[in-house]
Amino acid sequence: MKARLLLLVSLLALGAAALRAEPLDLSTATIGDLEAAMASGTLTAEKLTQLYLARIAAYDQQGPNINAVIFANPKALETARALDAERKAGKVRGPLHGIPIVLKDNYNTYNIPTTAGCQLLEGSIPPADAYVVNKLREAGAIILAKVNLSEFAGGGSLRAGATAAATPPPPLPTMDSPRHGANIPGAQSSVGGLTVNPHDITKTVSGSSGGTGASIAAVFAQFGLGTDTGGSIRGPSSANGIVGLKPTRGLLSRNGIVPLALSFDTGGPMARSVYDIAVALGVMTGVDPADAATYSSAGMAEKDYTKFLQLGSLKGAHIGVLRNFFGQNAETDRIMEESIAKLKELGATVVDPIKLPPSMLEARGALSTLIMDSEFKAQIAEYLSTLKPGYPRTLAELAAKAADPDSHYRSDAKRDGLKSNDERALALTDPLYLAAKNEGLALTRATMLAVFEKYKLDALVYPTSPKPATPIGVTAGGGGGALSATSIANQTGFPDLIVPAGMTNEGLPVTISFFGPAYSEPKLLGYGYDFEQATHARKLPKYTPALPGDTHINN
Repeated sequence: MKARLLLLVSLLALGAAALRAEPLDLSTATIGDLEAAMASGTLTAEKLTQLYLARIAAYDQQGPNINAVIFANPKALETARALDAERKAGKVRGPLHGIPIVLKDNYNTYNIPTTAGCQLLEGSIPPADAYVVNKLREAGAIILAKVNLSEFAGGGSLRAGATAAATPPPPLPTMDSPRHGANIPGAQSSVGGLTVNPHDITKTVSGSSGGTGASIAAVFAQFGLGTDTGGSIRGPSSANGIVGLKPTRGLLSRNGIVPLALSFDTGGPMARSVYDIAVALGVMTGVDPADAATYSSAGMAEKDYTKFLQLGSLKGAHIGVLRNFFGQNAETDRIMEESIAKLKELGATVVDPIKLPPSMLEARGALSTLIMDSEFKAQIAEYLSTLKPGYPRTLAELAAKAADPDSHYRSDAKRDGLKSNDERALALTDPLYLAAKNEGLALTRATMLAVFEKYKLDALVYPTSPKPATPIGVTAGGGGGALSATSIANQTGFPDLIVPAGMTNEGLPVTISFFGPAYSEPKLLGYGYDFEQATHARKLPKYTPALPGDTHINN
């Protein structure tokens, strides 16, 4: 009898153990995993927030000094506790209830300063949240911090940054965006200083969303938001080895984001998994009367992109390989060839090679630079006019204040860049600007649509950055090289999804881009998810390893 009782107790214990959830690792858990754990009561938003804050405390200003955080949200834990109380009371706001995130510091936040990295805007509290930030708050996301960026996302600088297209002829800057001086690394600002790469702290984080890229790679939050004008989501996603999405222009509102050039600008999510990108994207879509570009998304946007994440999505897909952007680094090329082989293994029909006309490639840099210089001067003035009294109102005022010795401006190159941009920018009524915007961009778009049609393609792939992250200060931005495809997505307005593809022999990430026509996000996310699940190529950076408790967060 006693033996039978012991056997019964043992069986019951085994059954209880089987019912317990598998241990969750903070660095690999998806939003879906976290929401399931919170729903079951094995995890709270407060504990999750504490875990992320502990990693920020350990690695951002201590240890490797990643230096990504500009402003911490002092009410993050208070917000988490309030969301836990809502859940306990039976109110769950949606798929982001209790999920901690970070924002690039060019997104307006009503309760945290928004400076775009410029010391002349220190202390500026905007009148309201950016449209997408408000959407995230309403969905239950917890803003942990605002993170570093290239100052003004690269606007107003003498030279361009890491992820540009081709080198245009002088005297125009040499690359598209993020646009910072040759001696200004990506994700450096007069407010936040320099952010370094958690995979190798001697390496760049690439472009202007580098603070977000480093934060997500280092596991400082579940996901973050970046902005992209010529590659500024994609370069940092690649250099830091995470997933990123530059969405179709118009899918997400830019209302409340400090502008660089609205002909190209878009916000977008950066995360450690395609699943999290899909969740975040669906929460943020919507037509916003304050951003006319979003009218094109009516009937095209989805509220739930996770339904497109299916294994087997690549089977039968026609994928073209953009060969113009290979041949700059042997390790990048090796990983890309392995990725192409994996696409074939997963059932894709690979069309290889696809080569774009040299005339288009050669014109891209000058086209982007002319438009960005002109639009930044006009559009930054419109943004500055919304701020409280006491802040500069025009690019000329920014340049003058930066040049004033009493301002003790912390970036000589940026000071000179603001002045140069103010002097060389064309008026938005100038015929040359109008020709570039109307005819130049239309030609790029028509060329790319013709490529998709000619080869019957569902998507194109290319190495997001043709070189891995390079040493800080060695080149203008590193991680992007002089010949990257990223500006094509901005000039066409088309979406581009970045997925980790592998690690070089030096331990640096390489990513693959899935690029498609307007509003093809459902397909691209499906392809990216299929590839991601077959490769599991993302790695936790060696300078920001797991802390005690990170690997069993729901126990």
